[in-house]
Amino acid sequence: MDFERKLSRLEEIVQKMEKGELKLEESLQLFEEGVRISKECQIQLTEAEAKVKKLVGFDQQGQPLTEDFIPEKE
Repeated sequence: MDFERKLSRLEEIVQKMEKGELKLEESLQLFEEGVRISKECQIQLTEAEAKVKKLVGFDQQGQPLTEDFIPEKE
């Protein structure tokens, strides 16, 4: 499942759980699925972040010069 579908599924889970109409067992299953999907999304984000490079200029041959992108901490 791709990242966008995972996020969409998480939204579905949250909406179902917020309604408060589920049985306890259903709520627990959805909660466990949500936690699993959330962890998978976090892994994908971390991997994507590691691939991002920041363009800092060009060398004499016109080739791009990059460095690792390090996000600023809030």
